[in-house]
Amino acid sequence: MALCVDSLVVSTTSAFKSKMSYRHGTLMALVFALFQGGFPLIGALLGEVFKEVMEAVDHWVAFGLLFIVGGKMIVDALRNAPEDKQLDVSRFAIICLLGVATSIDAFVVGIGLGLGNDMASVLLTVAVIAVMTFLVSMLGVFLGKRKVPVPERAAGVAAGLVLIALGVYTLVEHLTA
Repeated sequence: MALCVDSLVVSTTSAFKSKMSYRHGTLMALVFALFQGGFPLIGALLGEVFKEVMEAVDHWVAFGLLFIVGGKMIVDALRNAPEDKQLDVSRFAIICLLGVATSIDAFVVGIGLGLGNDMASVLLTVAVIAVMTFLVSMLGVFLGKRKVPVPERAAGVAAGLVLIALGVYTLVEHLTA
């Protein structure tokens, strides 16, 4: 869930500020799910490749990556950013760009997944991430079309805290094993 908060915010904002149809919103949700599921898979494959080299420190790497990504999410949520210009989400290229932008953190998390898990676990996790992203993005489209605002700051802080907690859990689990 923590990884798809940005997809929720973007899909809600896009539907809120435009006349997006549900068909177009479904396309956006599918693209977001594809990137959110694909990026951690690519990261996990890289983590798997370097697993033997990093086996002694993989738990520290996973902790560090999750801590950095979670911390960045919290800082970004709390930062008073100026009002963004609204992108033309009717263009497929813009939707793909937003898909990439909302999935960078998932790539980094995927590296940690590849270091600490077998490929069957990674594939299950990636599938869950993709399905959850689709559902949460569709929820965002639904809320945006109904003009329901999403508490962006609270959602960003909560997502960041969840990622940091996952990093701490990974570190503690390995150090106490």
